[in-house]
Amino acid sequence: MVIIAKILIGLVAIENCYILWFEMFAWTSKAPKIFRRLKKELFEPTKALAANQGLYNGFLAAGLFWSLLIKNHAWSLYVSVFFLSCVIIAGIYGGLTVGRRFFYVQAIPAILALIAVHL
Repeated sequence: MVIIAKILIGLVAIENCYILWFEMFAWTSKAPKIFRRLKKELFEPTKALAANQGLYNGFLAAGLFWSLLIKNHAWSLYVSVFFLSCVIIAGIYGGLTVGRRFFYVQAIPAILALIAVHL
């Protein structure tokens, strides 16, 4: 189960790297195709805000990758639980404020990883 947990943590970290790239570097090109409810003219003025959000996702990814590199099992567990919990909270908040899709895409994988970490 440890290997499955580490794989899931890695996938959540990679997903957060993708979100970092998307929000920091592809906000004006890719986001209008995904966030169709927003007016296209809003993406350029919100570019800096999206980049800031992307940076936070990068910190989450870094913490998750860090948890995979820690040799001490207890500390690896603590760090992974903290960062997975942060991702889950972000996914829940996004699901409540932006759309359910955020919950499914961000929170569910992190919840599965957190369950695997505890088994």
